[in-house]
Amino acid sequence: MSRKHVPHIAVDLDGTLAHYDTWKGVQHIGTPIPAMVERVKAALARGWKVSIFTARVSGLHDGEFGDSREAKGFIEDWCIEHLGRLLPVTAVKHGYFTEFWDDRAVRVRSNEGINVYGGALWDELG
Repeated sequence: MSRKHVPHIAVDLDGTLAHYDTWKGVQHIGTPIPAMVERVKAALARGWKVSIFTARVSGLHDGEFGDSREAKGFIEDWCIEHLGRLLPVTAVKHGYFTEFWDDRAVRVRSNEGINVYGGALWDELG
């Protein structure tokens, strides 16, 4: 039996899904970026999986910039308030992610090292 592949998008938080200008602590998450919120909601409406991908929960700077577990709670609250649902939150790049949507990433064509624009799923949403 064949299982249908469900796309899974990893969406960066700061500067991509929420406005970001300077670090103000784990408790502060910027206002939603309307175009990206609508894109995420459209992906969810299609049955696609979406995860928040952020260094805030990496644990690498616990103590210096706050606590990663506390940060995850603030992010989950933000998701419920602005997306209407809880999304998984991670700092780990998983092989099952189909695309990454991030303000700092450069898309490179797999195995070629050539910069390309956009992504197939991004383009599909219009």
